[in-house]
Amino acid sequence: MISESMRNTVRAKGLGALMKGAGLITRFIPIPQPTLLVGPGSSARLGQAVAGFGHRKILIVTDSIISKLGLLKDLTDALNAGGAQFVVFDEITPDAPIPLIQKGIDFFHEHDCDAIVAFGGGSSMDASKAIAVAVSNPKPLNQLAGYLKGLRAPVKIYAVPTTAGTGSEVTVAAVISDPVTHKKLVIVDPRMVPKMAALDPTLMTGLPPHITAATGIDALTHAIEAFVGNWTTSYSDGMALSAVSLIFENLRTAYTDGQNLAAREKMSLASTYAGFAFTRANVGYVHAIAHQFGGLYHTPHGLANAIMLPYVLKYSHPAIVDRLALLAVAAKVGTENEDTDTLAQKFLDAVDQLNRDLGIPTTLAALREADIPKLAVAACHEAHTGYPVPRYMSQQQCEDLIRKALPPKEPSSTKADKAAASAPKRTSAKKSQKPAKN
Repeated sequence: MISESMRNTVRAKGLGALMKGAGLITRFIPIPQPTLLVGPGSSARLGQAVAGFGHRKILIVTDSIISKLGLLKDLTDALNAGGAQFVVFDEITPDAPIPLIQKGIDFFHEHDCDAIVAFGGGSSMDASKAIAVAVSNPKPLNQLAGYLKGLRAPVKIYAVPTTAGTGSEVTVAAVISDPVTHKKLVIVDPRMVPKMAALDPTLMTGLPPHITAATGIDALTHAIEAFVGNWTTSYSDGMALSAVSLIFENLRTAYTDGQNLAAREKMSLASTYAGFAFTRANVGYVHAIAHQFGGLYHTPHGLANAIMLPYVLKYSHPAIVDRLALLAVAAKVGTENEDTDTLAQKFLDAVDQLNRDLGIPTTLAALREADIPKLAVAACHEAHTGYPVPRYMSQQQCEDLIRKALPPKEPSSTKADKAAASAPKRTSAKKSQKPAKN
């Protein structure tokens, strides 16, 4: 009789060999890199450049908050000065749902556009990429999910990120949500990489601290998962280590002092470097689980990654000690003369401490025990069919890992006390009377 542990071992070896083989193939897929404009005012410089490219009409894809805050002004002023025609679609919402993307596709056609500027956070970037692919390949968006499902090249995209987290301005993927199935869908096509991107820190100074924190850990997750997986290259390693170093040096400052342009600029570079790293080396279980949280509970992607990163790292620890040690040195939480076991533990502790300093919760308030089995099934399927994870887990192990993020149960005595406190007070029908004075 084959034991469950032996069965898992055999299965893991088979999956590992398959993913390593796929990794060898992906090394030869050409991935374009955008021209990067970096620093204060770079969004205006991008507008000047795009205005000179002779597009018929440009679609700017963003959200209503960015539009109302006037963050588009430098870009649009530059486009106007260069005589470029443009229209603004500012209806993007978190998770980029399919019906909204379809609305953007219709808007693109209605205004006879021929290029897109993605302006905003990850949702605006992903929506722009999905629109660009679907415009060139008119078929249902869920049929475009997967690798290279569009025969024709997407329309040209330019990018102006307003958060330092997703790295989507340099990546080959777009994550969209299907509100019918409550699942995230991933469209992958190297031709979706923007032609040019502006990393303008002035657009990020107004980000609330909690968004700065979650998006910053999102970038850290990209870098770490790219570095510890089985598709690494010398290029992806260099980008990942640079990103980790920049994040540990600057994220706390960006969180506590949002107006610090130097920290904001370095965080935007870190996000881009991490994007370069995982575009080539891919991600792992943190993302596989986070995508399920986003699909079912609409948890912001950065927050979901931030919650799960410590748990997945601790699970993967036995298989990645050497890599964790290198990350510790890059993060400057240890030195090269220390032994690898010590350095690895220091990095795990440093990630925990960074999350605490940034106010990242250790649990997901929306998570329900009854949902965990289906979340684990979906996460394992995503990871085992697409990600070069360093240490495989069974469905049961995945369930146990997700269970760590369950919010603590409220003691029954506390519930009873709360119920009693909220119950209407009863008053006596008879009022006490004092003896009458003579």
